[in-house]
Amino acid sequence: MNKHIKPDSQKSQSVELNRRSFIVGASATGLALGFASMPGDAFAAAGSFEPSVWYSIGQDGLVTVTCGKADMGQHIASTMAQIVSEELGSKWSDMRVQLASNDPKYNDPVLGAQITGGSWSTMMNFDTMSRAGAAGRMALAEAGAGMMGVPVGEVTVRDSVISHAKSKKSVTFADVVKSGKATKTFSADDLKAIKLKTADQYTMIGVSVPQIDIPSKTNGTAKYGIDTSLPGMLYGKIVMPPVRYGATVKSVDDSGAKKVPGFVQAVTLDDKTGTTTGWVVAVAKDYASAKKAADALKVTYDNGPNAKVSSESLLAEAKRLQADSAAGLYFVKNGDAADALTKAAKTMEAEYTTNINIHAPMEPMNATAELKGDIWHVYTGNQFATRSGAIAAGALGVDPKFIVMHQAWLGGGFGRRLDGDMLIPAVLAAKAVGKPVKVIYSREDDMTMDFSRPLTFQKIKAGLDGNGKLVAFNHDVVSAWPTKRWGIPAFLTPDVEKKGALDGFVVNGADFFYTVPNHNVRTVLNELAQSATPSGQLRSVAPGWTFWAVESMLDELAAAAGKDPAQFRIDMLDGAGANAGGAQRLRNTLLAAMGLAGYGTKQLPKGEGMGVACVSSQERATASWTACVAHVAVADSGEVKVKKLTVATDVGTAVNPDGIRAQVEGAALWGMSLALFEKATMKDGAIEQTNFDGYTPMRMSQIPEVAVNIIANGEKATGVGEPAVTVVAPAIANAVYNAVGARVRALPITADAVKAGMKKA
Repeated sequence: MNKHIKPDSQKSQSVELNRRSFIVGASATGLALGFASMPGDAFAAAGSFEPSVWYSIGQDGLVTVTCGKADMGQHIASTMAQIVSEELGSKWSDMRVQLASNDPKYNDPVLGAQITGGSWSTMMNFDTMSRAGAAGRMALAEAGAGMMGVPVGEVTVRDSVISHAKSKKSVTFADVVKSGKATKTFSADDLKAIKLKTADQYTMIGVSVPQIDIPSKTNGTAKYGIDTSLPGMLYGKIVMPPVRYGATVKSVDDSGAKKVPGFVQAVTLDDKTGTTTGWVVAVAKDYASAKKAADALKVTYDNGPNAKVSSESLLAEAKRLQADSAAGLYFVKNGDAADALTKAAKTMEAEYTTNINIHAPMEPMNATAELKGDIWHVYTGNQFATRSGAIAAGALGVDPKFIVMHQAWLGGGFGRRLDGDMLIPAVLAAKAVGKPVKVIYSREDDMTMDFSRPLTFQKIKAGLDGNGKLVAFNHDVVSAWPTKRWGIPAFLTPDVEKKGALDGFVVNGADFFYTVPNHNVRTVLNELAQSATPSGQLRSVAPGWTFWAVESMLDELAAAAGKDPAQFRIDMLDGAGANAGGAQRLRNTLLAAMGLAGYGTKQLPKGEGMGVACVSSQERATASWTACVAHVAVADSGEVKVKKLTVATDVGTAVNPDGIRAQVEGAALWGMSLALFEKATMKDGAIEQTNFDGYTPMRMSQIPEVAVNIIANGEKATGVGEPAVTVVAPAIANAVYNAVGARVRALPITADAVKAGMKKA
């Protein structure tokens, strides 16, 4: 019988993120680990060889890799397969992928849960998947050598074949699996002791092999959550309250809905987890009928405490909190910034803002729920299966072990599917009607009830000495704290003064790699925003706004010091102290982007300019070094046209270069869309933009040329899905200043704001 590597051996020592270790038995709104096995959940086929929980090899020689990550178009499943294939020695055409259930055995080896975000997936799973692949190769080589009667030390494994050159004998993976002779097992210490390949030995990693999921996604066989169909399934359409959060249902008149053919029931959600408030679900035999019934329902609400909240009141509260020196907690406190500012030869202050931003993935939120015996089966595409399963359990009042999540391909995630709100109406409606229910958000539902990127307000005060050197940098960040809303204490960070726990995911990036002797970063929770706009993680998370402020301010300081802004940065990326290593890598990406863009070597026409920015997204411990040069043309009206974005990124080890290039290009364009076009507003407690006519992401006609320089230097693999998002906005703003002298400090950058800045210049 085939033996498996023990699940507890699937641990990586590559990244130290102890604060993200999960605690078993958190509250319903937090996390509780549990899983009930179900018939048919064993992914490995009978008679197959399963050397690791992460893959199995069938008697046909096909290798099926189970991906514990959400695949939302970033091809992470193929990436995991490519890492396994490198060490396993399999042929790429033999590789297959499938998505994991929420069984804890598929938890991330570093994070201890199933979560996809932070550009962490490759960097945190590279070592584990490599060792799993190597273990399989060793087991197959030993079995194959025995079958051929040759010493195992003399065989080679490549392209799914075990070969012995001296005797010219060979056996395939299929031969070995059919024989049942692959029985070698590995302890945790055995796995740790495996000597993995060095970068110069790679034959698969670094090759742009075809992504495994592309054929099924182009021929229509790939199944997304919205494609779920179960026997006897009903459909649910949500009736949303007039405010984003805090409303309660006073009464429901369903007399009109009862006239709709196929209407079954109106279910008022009693969500014990507090994920939703004031929601009603119209259940019917088909979606069209559910939508008609929902429109016919007459719901009376108590709009709750947030009924008068607006974008203006959120910003006013943020400014009030920033002005309170006793508010908030310190994320960074190095040196004595206050004293250094009083002694500085020149000081500067600036305020930077970002507005509410909406995820708006093409596949709207959806979930299908069915009770079979004691087990609740939930079908959806989700980025945080562990937490979402616990939320579903909390809403139902059952133990999380009775929730089985069936993962699907995601038609876009961008952080939106880290939240599990779509599960609530599905499970509660299914419980109420006693049948499977599929809930699909309309585009309007999806936008107005998004867990959006929060509105942020930042104030920076900085000081230069007589030589134009930056000696003090005081940075305040005020926003909602999305991670605190999750209710998982292990995800919070102790403040540097040991006064409490802060949400590091709203200030990451502010702890930059520049050498500045006196540096403070304070983060302040905007409770009004926390309640009225329950915020989530949008692609790039905090660095999307912290680097907007930092990199914009550095340009302002460079101008005040009379220095080139790129050289101003380079001088501070000296790698002193805790910045060793990281600063040099960031410096190299900046130089690479400048070289590729021809920064400083061209005489640009009037009204055109280039701007630079460089970032270390996401966190210092998981940084990806990324720089951008933006080339813009600014019209007399203030309209900004981006002509070219040049992005350099240090990825350490490039698993699939074409995949990386696509990710960086997409991230850069997402960053440009946030920089110039996207803005949501709140009025009377509700998001005003309900579709793409009001919320306007960048269109195809607005896409500029994008040049990408991938730096692969053999270091540990880093993430690429998000960093380029964070670097584009400040690069564009800095280019606008260099083009027409206008400083813009609010996102999105509008023509009116640029024109107003031009008048001041």
